[in-house]
Amino acid sequence: MSETANDQAPLQQVQEMIAESETGARNPTGSVSKKILFFVPLAWTLFQLWYASPLPFIFNIFVFNSTEARAIHLAFAIFLSYTAYPTFKSSPRDYIPLQDWAVALLAAFCAAYLFIFYEGLSDRPGNPTALDLVVGVAGLIFLLEATRRALGPPLMVVCCVFIIYTFGGPYMPAVISHKGASLSKGMSHYWLSTEGVYGVALGVSTSMVFMFVLFGSLLETAGAGNYFIRVAFAGLGHLRGGPAKAAVVASGLTGLVSGSSIANVVTTGTFTIPLMKKVGFSAEKAGAVEVAASTNGQLMPPVMGAAAFLMVEYVGISYIEVIKHAFLPAFISYVALVYLVHLEACKMGLKGLEKPVSHSLPYKLLLFFGTILFLMVMAGVTYYGVGWIKVVAGSGAKYIVAVLLFLVYLLLLWFACKVPELESSYSIEILPKLGETAQAGYYFLVPVVVLMWCLVVERLSPGLAAFWATVVLIFIIVTQRPLKGIFRKAQGEAFAFKTGLQDLVVGMVTGARNMIGIGVATAAAGIVVGTVTLTGIGLVMTQFVEYISGGNLILILFFTAVISLMLGMGLPTTANYIVVSTLMAPVIVNLGAENGLIVPLVAVHMFVFYFGILADDTPPVGLAAFAAAGISGGDPIRTGIQGFGYDIRTAILPFLFIFNTELLMIGIGTWYHFVIVVFAAIVAMMIFAAGTRRFWLTKNRLWETAALLLVTFTLLRPGFWWDMVYPEFTQEPPAKIKQIAESMESGSHLLIWVKGEKLSGNEYTKVLSLPVGEGSTGAEKLAAMGFETRAEDGKVFVDMVSFASLAEKSGLDFDQEIVSVEVPNDRPPKQLMFIPAFALLGLIYRLQRGRMKKEKAAEG
Repeated sequence: MSETANDQAPLQQVQEMIAESETGARNPTGSVSKKILFFVPLAWTLFQLWYASPLPFIFNIFVFNSTEARAIHLAFAIFLSYTAYPTFKSSPRDYIPLQDWAVALLAAFCAAYLFIFYEGLSDRPGNPTALDLVVGVAGLIFLLEATRRALGPPLMVVCCVFIIYTFGGPYMPAVISHKGASLSKGMSHYWLSTEGVYGVALGVSTSMVFMFVLFGSLLETAGAGNYFIRVAFAGLGHLRGGPAKAAVVASGLTGLVSGSSIANVVTTGTFTIPLMKKVGFSAEKAGAVEVAASTNGQLMPPVMGAAAFLMVEYVGISYIEVIKHAFLPAFISYVALVYLVHLEACKMGLKGLEKPVSHSLPYKLLLFFGTILFLMVMAGVTYYGVGWIKVVAGSGAKYIVAVLLFLVYLLLLWFACKVPELESSYSIEILPKLGETAQAGYYFLVPVVVLMWCLVVERLSPGLAAFWATVVLIFIIVTQRPLKGIFRKAQGEAFAFKTGLQDLVVGMVTGARNMIGIGVATAAAGIVVGTVTLTGIGLVMTQFVEYISGGNLILILFFTAVISLMLGMGLPTTANYIVVSTLMAPVIVNLGAENGLIVPLVAVHMFVFYFGILADDTPPVGLAAFAAAGISGGDPIRTGIQGFGYDIRTAILPFLFIFNTELLMIGIGTWYHFVIVVFAAIVAMMIFAAGTRRFWLTKNRLWETAALLLVTFTLLRPGFWWDMVYPEFTQEPPAKIKQIAESMESGSHLLIWVKGEKLSGNEYTKVLSLPVGEGSTGAEKLAAMGFETRAEDGKVFVDMVSFASLAEKSGLDFDQEIVSVEVPNDRPPKQLMFIPAFALLGLIYRLQRGRMKKEKAAEG
């Protein structure tokens, strides 16, 4: 009992810290204030559910356009920022002072101004009245203060710097100066249009992020968080260093529905960190494992934090594409972390927790493959069965599917009631049985399956998919308790319908309060985006970064990583992503092209996203490390340093997928190509873990560590070596461009080198990738792509580029000279480099195995 009490004491302090950073530090005791902080978030959730649903269009009432919805969304967020977060640390937390009420109402009015006076503002774009200007200036000030309260000073300071740059343009140093902006133009841009605060970022927060955060909050309220943790422990707790491995898997599963690394630390770390210490991990290492696992939780689809939804808008791809590109890096990162934990346990000679039931290897294999086969069969039956119902029933299919879904839920709930209810405790003394534990919560997967079905099969928008998944989840929360009471033949408050309703309301309120920081962060980050579009600072940044890097892409990537880490120490991941991607993504894509490398825009955005997340465990500010240290009792700085050491494997992945986009599932044509890429990536990351921890079967020698890292690099980027032997492309003269285009299939990519002149007068040369258009001749295909060529003095120039054509979107411009055309060489597959890599790996394995046997013999 004393151990549990000791564990819960630091936990309470950590939860207070999380409350300060995530849901607001105030917990008023007065009835009015308490009700306000309860009913306002509840009203916000109900508004978001209404906006995400098809009901406004069915009943044709309370239909809000995106601008109006953004204004209402920000009004809720900014009002709660002033009421839920105190002004200073010394400010009262048990009641809301009068001045905070006044400022909250004024700030909410300024935020909702676009909604209240929408028609009037639409009639006078760019011509604001005196009241418009007053509201704009006051709104910006209120937003900056709300950002300081909810997220701390860093983002507020960044926004202030950009505002100063906007209005002080003529007084800036010559290299970054611009003509400046008047108050009227600035406020119209920042506050009275969708170019600034009410821009894309706030729109994504309104239409997508809120629903996914609410979905995660309700899933946690339903009990799924506890279920995921206990399943992870039941499956892995008996292995060497089992609690640490379970911590990784539990954090990954929690990351499926949670976009916050700090909340993930507290949710799973409560269970995992004391158990890791129990089997022999030090306080710092136990905290570091949890930090590394939890920060990676934001990489795990389908939620991935707010930044993933922003990628949809900024990159211009569907959310399914984002999930596809994000899956493999996240998966191999988690596999490597599990293996890294295994190596740490082997180094320390640790053992797992005692397993209640032990089965033979054949039984385990049969169970594993049987489960996989069952899931495949069920997936096929579901997919084709629902497809058949849609064909036969037509418009009535949705009602039939809803009834079938209800029956599946009832069956799984009945099945769950055949085993004891899941315990909810802060300490797991005896490992739970895997079969019983998994059986007790299969029904939690129903809303997750609905979410993925709506996203992947029905191809609904992310917001609408999350809405339907949330509707299913709401039904489960409300009905699971009374239905369990019927199935278990039990009575009491735990099985009352009223308790389920209370759980639902609490989940809704918690979800909305979790959104306060994201709401103001996306609005404040809109100031940065607005400054870029208003002043042209993006072009200045391109020239500046090119100058300091000398045009070297690796240096640019390194600078971008450092900037992301530094900003991420004070900025939330979402704001960090918006700021850095807005400024740096175009620079990296452009410099990549000048270096002869086609860098997909999504790869650059994923690069920024990864390093923004890693900032959560980067000393000296990483909040996730402080949260973990609060639970473990270890030193937060040492915990952060150790956690970042574990996360090095995540830090190298972005550099690699910039140069090998197959890791992002780009350019994979066949199923066996996919298998090879996945297998090589998993092995590479496991070998990288062995190299960086300087331990594989036994302690590495220095040359073995170097060789393991070389094997890792070869498996993850085989083209680096293969291109030296067999060049990927042959450069053909530009006169052959029509002939080459004619020989290519429509949809394939034509690579051309072009030369042009920058606004500064300097020449540039870069490679462009243009999708080949439809047509029978080369000239027709070029025309379908949107450009024509002309020949002058033995040179070929771009003569015409159609507006909004594929050619223009690819970066082609008038009067650029086509220097050459790149044609792929017919060469052996680059994966042949895996053969010497695995041969070297086999040699190291043989040498280490021999040393390991000698060490065991000496010990024996």
